[in-house]
Amino acid sequence: MSIWLRLFLMMVLQVAVWGAWQPKLFPYMALLGFSPAQQGLVGMSWGIAAIVGIFFSNQFADRSFAAERFLAASHAIGGVCLLGTAFSTSFMPFFLFYLAFSLVYVPTLSVSNSLAFANLSNPARQYGSVRMGGTIGWVMASWPFILLLGSAADAGEMRSIFIVAALISFAMAAYSLTLPHTPPRADDGVDRLAWRRAIGQLRTPFIGVLFVVTFIDAVVHNGYFVMADAFLTQRVGIAGNLSMVVLSLGQVAEIVTMFVLGGVLAKLGWRPVLIIGILGHAARFLVFAFMPDSIPTIIAVQLLHGICYAFFFATVYIFVDEAFPGDVRSSAQGLFNLLILGVGMVVASFLFPWLMSTLTVETPTGPATDFRTLFLIPSGLALVGALLLLVAFRPPLARPAERHGDVAPGA
Repeated sequence: MSIWLRLFLMMVLQVAVWGAWQPKLFPYMALLGFSPAQQGLVGMSWGIAAIVGIFFSNQFADRSFAAERFLAASHAIGGVCLLGTAFSTSFMPFFLFYLAFSLVYVPTLSVSNSLAFANLSNPARQYGSVRMGGTIGWVMASWPFILLLGSAADAGEMRSIFIVAALISFAMAAYSLTLPHTPPRADDGVDRLAWRRAIGQLRTPFIGVLFVVTFIDAVVHNGYFVMADAFLTQRVGIAGNLSMVVLSLGQVAEIVTMFVLGGVLAKLGWRPVLIIGILGHAARFLVFAFMPDSIPTIIAVQLLHGICYAFFFATVYIFVDEAFPGDVRSSAQGLFNLLILGVGMVVASFLFPWLMSTLTVETPTGPATDFRTLFLIPSGLALVGALLLLVAFRPPLARPAERHGDVAPGA
């Protein structure tokens, strides 16, 4: 198989592990009776894992371990932890298994990116189509639950989200051993603690601004996953076994946006693409706030997710690959993952369950949440992020640098 196809399949499995459980995580914890604070602690696991990734895991993979072997070992361990999570119904065992899974899984997201960048000759143009495999993996992971879950699934049924994820994780562990050999970086006297140099780059104004906006967008993005399933099932009236499929339409849209991302970046440049990406969040939440009774509109607006992810987060990963020195790129990817998958997830995991609880009141027909007020908050945050990019994000190169060649060396 070509290098591109092998990396594409890597992304399919890598992201499918995540997509199998993410949309139903917070509804599942609610079924188990976990409080908003306990749900926030579970969400904090990704923040802990992202920090560990910055200071240890990414350095370990980058300088001491072949990337494909790191992926294989991490996913094998992660599969075991997912099974433990599936069969834990009290908070502490659930939290510990989920934390252990997070510690081994989160670093693989940046390591898989680094492995892809290392084996592509023109990452700015090729990465989008490779990462599109992750989008397809997320969508594929959601479809089995039409049969595995009922329209009003209980906790016993919903544990299957972790069992399916574990099976995919074991498959990824085996497949990782077939990936292109990506050896550890040789010890050439460069600072072993490369994360220090990556953090130092934040003093550069345009990188610092992007870091702040990435944090804002990460909170908004992760808040979507905290709130969306409950909104679809409780307010819009979509059956519980179909809500994951509805949410997966956003990933279907990602397929198109990932495919065209390289060309759009080359034509429009970094700043307009990033602004479009973050405004996609504002538009989607405003539709949620003001048109919840139009089921076709709510379903159709999920398609904005492709723009939200590809035009912002995938663009950030490509920008980091170009803007940071080569010997700290893996650490820089981990640094931004700290925001996207770590700090943003932590803030969203505490903030939005608390807001949902605060904005929920008892009525004669049962609990009712003021979703309009709830969704105006992330909409406002997204608009602030877009304004910061418009005013203060001024990279020295407006567009990705052109690189020649379409096939990685040795492909």
